[in-house]
Amino acid sequence: MKNDDYKNDLQMLNDELGPSTLNRRDFLKLLGGGIIVTFLVEETALAQSRRRREYPGDFNAYLQIHENGRVSCLSGKIEQGQGVITSLGQMLAEELDVPFEKVDVILGDTDICPWDMGTFGSRTTKYFGPPLREAAAEAREVLLQLAAEHLDTPRETLTVKDGLIFVKTKPAQHVSYAELTKGKTIHKHLDQKPPIKHYSKHTISGKSHNRTDGLEKVTGKAKFAGDIRLPGMLYARILRPPAHGAVLKNADTSEAEKIKGIKIVKDNDLIAVLHEHPLEAERALKLVKANYDLPEKKVDNGNIFDHLLNVKIEENVVNELGDPREGEKSAAKTFDQRYYNHYVAHAPIEPHTAVVKIDGDKATAWASSQTPFRVRDDVASAVGIPSDKVHVISPFVGGGFGGKTRNQQAVEAARLAKLTGRPVQVAWTRDEEFFYDTFRPAAVINIKSGINGSGKITHWVYRNYFAGDRSSKPFYHIPHYRVLARGGWRGRDDIHPFGVGAWRGPGSNTNVFAMESHIDVMAEGAGMDPLTFRLENLQDERMKKVLKAAAEKFGRSFSKTPGGKGYGVACTDYLGTYVATMAEVKVDKQTGDFRVERIVCAQDCGEIINPEGVRMQIEGGLIMGLGYVRTEEIRFNGGEVLDRNFDTYELPRFSWLPKIETVLLDNPDMAPQGCGEPAITTMGGVIANAVYDAIGVRLYTLPMTPKRIKEVLRKD
Repeated sequence: MKNDDYKNDLQMLNDELGPSTLNRRDFLKLLGGGIIVTFLVEETALAQSRRRREYPGDFNAYLQIHENGRVSCLSGKIEQGQGVITSLGQMLAEELDVPFEKVDVILGDTDICPWDMGTFGSRTTKYFGPPLREAAAEAREVLLQLAAEHLDTPRETLTVKDGLIFVKTKPAQHVSYAELTKGKTIHKHLDQKPPIKHYSKHTISGKSHNRTDGLEKVTGKAKFAGDIRLPGMLYARILRPPAHGAVLKNADTSEAEKIKGIKIVKDNDLIAVLHEHPLEAERALKLVKANYDLPEKKVDNGNIFDHLLNVKIEENVVNELGDPREGEKSAAKTFDQRYYNHYVAHAPIEPHTAVVKIDGDKATAWASSQTPFRVRDDVASAVGIPSDKVHVISPFVGGGFGGKTRNQQAVEAARLAKLTGRPVQVAWTRDEEFFYDTFRPAAVINIKSGINGSGKITHWVYRNYFAGDRSSKPFYHIPHYRVLARGGWRGRDDIHPFGVGAWRGPGSNTNVFAMESHIDVMAEGAGMDPLTFRLENLQDERMKKVLKAAAEKFGRSFSKTPGGKGYGVACTDYLGTYVATMAEVKVDKQTGDFRVERIVCAQDCGEIINPEGVRMQIEGGLIMGLGYVRTEEIRFNGGEVLDRNFDTYELPRFSWLPKIETVLLDNPDMAPQGCGEPAITTMGGVIANAVYDAIGVRLYTLPMTPKRIKEVLRKD
């Protein structure tokens, strides 16, 4: 990866996570008996970026070998359904030469795992994987050298398999990792760093493995933050405002105070009722009478786009090449169009939850969070203790999608635990989850472009209003282009009436929808089918390969057909992962509803660690994408959020699901890239293009509800 790419990734981290104060840590507190192998790895760009954020930059203690022969893989990442608990175990087992079944993956424990900024951006395999592999490779070589001393034989005579080191010509002379390290802690550095294995020698990595957390989750044994029970724990319900921007005038808790065993907390902005039984806490909250001053309602779903276009904010150049004015001179046809998307909720099945226990000057927190180390710092700040006195334990997280990074629920639990002197659980209701969610921002994209007489793109001017600029740089061959952005996916009070933030594939969902819709508009203007037009305007051979692989699997042309069926295509470069998606839809012009009947998605995410895991991530992304394409839109009036549950906010249903076919293009000469987010970003474009193909009129706004489809049909 080029230096510019690293700079872009660092900026992405800052944008996605927001500002945070990070304290330097003492060296990792180690698990009990066993061996920690300390290693020094060349500082990568990721280490440099972390060092700039006050992280020391040490890539050590990513693994622990126990006396019983089991191996712990330690990572500051968390498992929120993406399957990294399996793939990280595969990577470690491969490089260390131990059986996959003997690897236990410990995630997001701030006392024993290396510091990590958070789990987002499809970064776990891409950025954590390489140092993990390097660590395991070095640990393996250190153990071989120690075995040479133990067996009194030259290092060159030894080999290792399944954690057992033996003399190549005399297999009976052997020593296991566990035997070699029993009762020892080794601090050994290698001046010459061993290379990681070539992919041609892999026997674990690159093979499909079932999810190691699968059995726990389907049987209900898996623990989430809401499953934590502690002696003396109180359940908290917190008084919430009716709208963002509302100011509390007064609150009467006298009726709630009559409930036996209830505790009432009033601490500045925090008014809460707590009880040993959650239903009693809920009953008490309903008895609290509060009055608020409500803010003026200036924007709603009807005028939000006009509002965004009129906000005065600096426009920044994201990327440019040549001079679009020169390109326009050679254009035979020009195009000028705007694309819109509404606010979208994360809507994770598990709402924000945290349990905090305080013992003297120490605190322990169990939190549903994508950023456990930020939880540590936030809890420490909330209760006034040093960060190294806070231990965050990460249970499984029931979906985050970029929405579980700011940890308000953990701060609330920490404050209440300190004030009551007892462990406290704060579990948001669905109503609170929708109210405090940081929505995917409403946004506008304006594209001006042109083609010459041969159907080649001559120029491209792309203006992005508040979507975020990820995936906005064109990957087509365009001699003259300019990409500009106003704002991003992190909002300001004078722009959005409530919080906005990263949403699975932040920025990219909006940008790919606009870009790939516009490519189809130009293809029609050129008199070409959308697949041919794309191939004719691509020079990136890797993207061509992915697009052709999808087309081959899709198995049909993109010529016009009657009968209400339509076929669409969309592709993208998502932070180094190439995706091409094709879809077949059927539209009912009478009702305005449509059904996606088939999706083919081809993806090149570099070297594949767990093929089955990649397929699951692609399928999950495509299915989730159906929601923001078809129905998902937050209705609001000023700071009042009108959709507060699934009775009005409709997620994808099982009845919607199309036939999904995936094509994995293993590209082992490229390091593994991300696969959790890329596929979802193509859904807006591919479905919009397929719907247009079916009914001959285009929708420029997401979601494409039946009402909007009927409106465009009436206007046609």
